[in-house]
Amino acid sequence: MGFGAILAVAVVITLLGVTLVFAALRNDQAISAHLGTANAQVDQVLFDRTIIRFETPDGVAHSPENGVLYPGGLSAGQLIRIEYDTTDPELAKVAGRTWLLTLLPVGSTVLIMWLIAGPLLWWLRSKLRAERRASPVAAEAEAPTP
Repeated sequence: MGFGAILAVAVVITLLGVTLVFAALRNDQAISAHLGTANAQVDQVLFDRTIIRFETPDGVAHSPENGVLYPGGLSAGQLIRIEYDTTDPELAKVAGRTWLLTLLPVGSTVLIMWLIAGPLLWWLRSKLRAERRASPVAAEAEAPTP
C-alpha cells in the first residue's frame, strides 16, 4: 500500500467516525423533539443490533428494524425503559443514554487507527524522501562523462 492509499483510508475512517457521532447526536435531537417513552422487551441481542418490542399509547406494537440505540449491556428477555420519536417510532434509544456514549468507541477506533497509520505514514514519507535524494546521485553516476 502506498502513502496516498494509507492516508486516504485513515482520512475516510476518521470522517466515518465523525459522521457516526453527528448522526447519533441528530438521532437524539429527533427523539428529544418528539419524545415518547415506553417499556420494551429485548427480543434478541445480535452482533450488529439489539431488537426490542414495545407498544405506543395508541396500542400499536413496534419493533424497530435497526434495533435500539445504545444497547450496551442488554440481554434477551430483559424489560427496559426506552425513549422514542413519536413521529417515527422506528427511532428508539435506551432511556437515559445519549450520543456521548458513541465518543469512547469511535474515539478509540480513530485514535488506534492513527497510532498505526501515523508512524507508517512517517516511515513511508522518510523512505520516499530518501529515494528522491538518491535518484539524482544515481542518475549522475550512470551518466556518461565526455
